[in-house]
Amino acid sequence: MAYKDLQDFIKTLEQKKLLKRIKVEVDPEFEITEIADRVMKSGGPALLFENVKGSEFPVLINTLGSYERMQLALEVDSLDDIGKEILDYLDVNSYVGFLNKMKALPKLSKLASIFPTKVNKATCQEVIVKDPDLTKLPVLKCWPQDGGRFFTLPLVVTKNPETGVYNMGMYRMHLYDAKTTGMHWHMHKDGKSHHTLYKKTGYKRMPVSVALGCDPATLYSATAPIPKDISEYIFSGFLRKKSLEIVKCITNDLEVPANAEFILEGYVDIDELRMEGPFGDHTGYYSLADMYPVFHVECITHRKNPVFPATIVGKPPMEDCYIGKATERIFLPMLKLVHSEIVNMNLPLEGVFHNCAIVSIKKSYPGHAKKIMHALWGMGQMMFTKMIIVVDENIDPYDLSSVAWKVFNNIDAQRDVVIVDGPLDALDHASPLPLYGHKMGIDATKKLPEEGHTREWPDDIEMSQNVKDKVNKMWKGLKIE
Repeated sequence: MAYKDLQDFIKTLEQKKLLKRIKVEVDPEFEITEIADRVMKSGGPALLFENVKGSEFPVLINTLGSYERMQLALEVDSLDDIGKEILDYLDVNSYVGFLNKMKALPKLSKLASIFPTKVNKATCQEVIVKDPDLTKLPVLKCWPQDGGRFFTLPLVVTKNPETGVYNMGMYRMHLYDAKTTGMHWHMHKDGKSHHTLYKKTGYKRMPVSVALGCDPATLYSATAPIPKDISEYIFSGFLRKKSLEIVKCITNDLEVPANAEFILEGYVDIDELRMEGPFGDHTGYYSLADMYPVFHVECITHRKNPVFPATIVGKPPMEDCYIGKATERIFLPMLKLVHSEIVNMNLPLEGVFHNCAIVSIKKSYPGHAKKIMHALWGMGQMMFTKMIIVVDENIDPYDLSSVAWKVFNNIDAQRDVVIVDGPLDALDHASPLPLYGHKMGIDATKKLPEEGHTREWPDDIEMSQNVKDKVNKMWKGLKIE
C-alpha cells in the first residue's frame, strides 16, 4: 500500500527500528553533515534531528541510505522486481490476439490508476507564508569549501511551455538570501531544456515550484532516467501503484505533489545568472563555482508540523549510492530488452553512477563487446559513462575480484582498449574541457580468432564437478572448519 506522505514513511522506519531521533541541539552548518557521514559510512539508520540550531523545523536525513530502506521505500522485496514489472507491461506479445487481450485487461486497468489526480485541498498548503524567508529553514552547509548553504533534496517542478508536460528533477539549490537561491540546471537536464524553451518563446519569467519532502516513491521518481515526454508524476504513480495527488500552487499555475512537507513557489528570471557553488559533490570532489539561473521565491506553503528533508553527498558510499543502485536494477531489464545479449550490469559505488559500468554479455561474434560499449554510450545518461568494462557471461559483474582478474589478464592494450570522445557529465573535473572529453572501453572477454587472436586461448582453471561433489560429501568429516 502506497505511503501517504513522508511522515507515513517515517512511522514505518520507526516501527522497523530503522530510524534514530536525535534530541541534542545540532548545527545545520557542518555538524549534521559530520554526524550523517559517519552514520552513512557505517551502514547506520535514518536520522531525524529534532533540535536544529536556528530553526523550528526538524531535519530528516539518510532516509534511503541502505538497500533495506530503498526496498522498503519502493515497497518491493527486490529492486529487480520493478524492472520486471515494467517489462511485463512492455510485453507486446501478451496483447496479440483476442484471448490474450482479454487476459491483459486487468494489467492494463492498473495503468489507469498511475496518472496524477488533481485535488483542491492539500496538506502541503495547510500553512501559507506570503512573505517568505528561506533563511528560517534548516538548510545545510555541508563541507568546508561550500559556497554557502544548499537545499540538497529539492524536487524542482517545471512545465514544458509547448506541450504542457511536467518535469520534476532533483537539482541542488544554493541559498543566497531570504528570497533567492541558485538553480543548478546542467546543460543535459530537462529543467534546463524547459528554461531554453521559455527563452525561445520570449517569456521573461519561468514559473518554478519546489517540493520538499514527499513520499519516497515520488522522491525517487525525480532522480529516475525516464524518457523526456513521460512525467515523473506518472512514474511515481506506477511505483506507488496509486495515483499521486497534485494541487495547484497559490501564486502560479504549476501543480505540485499535494503530500509534500513544504512547497516553495516562485519563478526564474530568464536572463538572470548568478555565481553558484562551489559545492562538495557526489563525486567526492568539489564541483566548481559557475554561473547559473536564479530562483526567486514568492510564497512558501507547508503542512502543520513539517519535517525538512536533506541529504549529503561526498566520498562514496553515501545515501545517493543506494538511489543510484535502484536505478541500475530498475532500468537494467529495459537495457536487456534492447540488447538481449546483456546478462547483468554493475555500476560500482566508487564510480558514482556515471563513471564506470561493468557489463557481462553472451558473446557470439567478433567485436561483440565493442558493439555493446558503443550501444551503451548511445543510450540516454549512459553517454556520460567514462569507463565500460565488458566481460563474458560466466563472470559476475558484482564480483570485482573476478572482473579485475579478467581485465588484468585478458586484454591486449592495443586491441582491447577503446578510446572515444563525446559528452561528459557537468560534474566531471578530470576532462580538459567542461562537458566534453574522452571515455574508455575495455574488452575483457575471451578473444576469437576473427578478432586477430590466432593463438590458442587457454581455459580457466576449474576442478571437475564430480570431484567437487565428492569433496562436498566428505567435507564435514575433514573437520577443517
